[in-house]
Amino acid sequence: MTELLTSYVELNVADGTTMRACTARPKDQAPRAGMLVFQEAFGVNSHIRDVTERLAREGYSAISPELYHRTAAPGWEGSYNDFPSVMPHMSALKPGTMAADIHATFEYLEADEATAGKPIACVGFCMGGTVSFLAATEVGLRAAISFYGGGIAPNFRNGGLLDHTPNLRAPILFIWGGKDKGMGPDKQNQVTASLREAGKPYVNVEFSEADHGFFCDQRASYNPQAAAQAWALSLEFLNTNLK
Repeated sequence: MTELLTSYVELNVADGTTMRACTARPKDQAPRAGMLVFQEAFGVNSHIRDVTERLAREGYSAISPELYHRTAAPGWEGSYNDFPSVMPHMSALKPGTMAADIHATFEYLEADEATAGKPIACVGFCMGGTVSFLAATEVGLRAAISFYGGGIAPNFRNGGLLDHTPNLRAPILFIWGGKDKGMGPDKQNQVTASLREAGKPYVNVEFSEADHGFFCDQRASYNPQAAAQAWALSLEFLNTNLK
């Protein structure tokens, strides 16, 4: 197994805040590219750290910023069985502050000796899938992947991010669960219609037997077959677009 270098770094954000981020990269080889990894609503927990390290084993220099740094202590993790405790932190996120966090993380990889001058991509899950879409409109990514990003289309919490579609700067892969009632065909169709109308490149994939959060092996909705296929598809999408 590829040996990794892992650490936490402190990033200075444009609004004057400081944000901790988890990093991982291969120890004995130069990274092929940089990768931003955006958390679920439950923080940069063991699952997100595992994804970050899995990407590092694929040759990426990966970094996962703690997006709740304005409302939670460093290292905060929510429970999958206690979503109400997550809501105050999640509700406090706004497009402007998320954009500032995206820029700080992207600029860290741009400035880092291991990834300077190399392509950078991103992936995000659930809430992070929405952040992944936003990142593709904010910074010079070469590819973006959004796993069940429910906040992209208009929803009961806010108006979504589809007004950002004309600013999309990278091909994006959308991955959904067919049994995810909160992000059903109506939401997916709004997202793809927006990109189609704007002439933006995308791939849209639905795993019919999977539910929300199916990629996470710590959740009851984990679907091993769909997760394995989604991972292989994600790696190929990155390989194709980061050449």
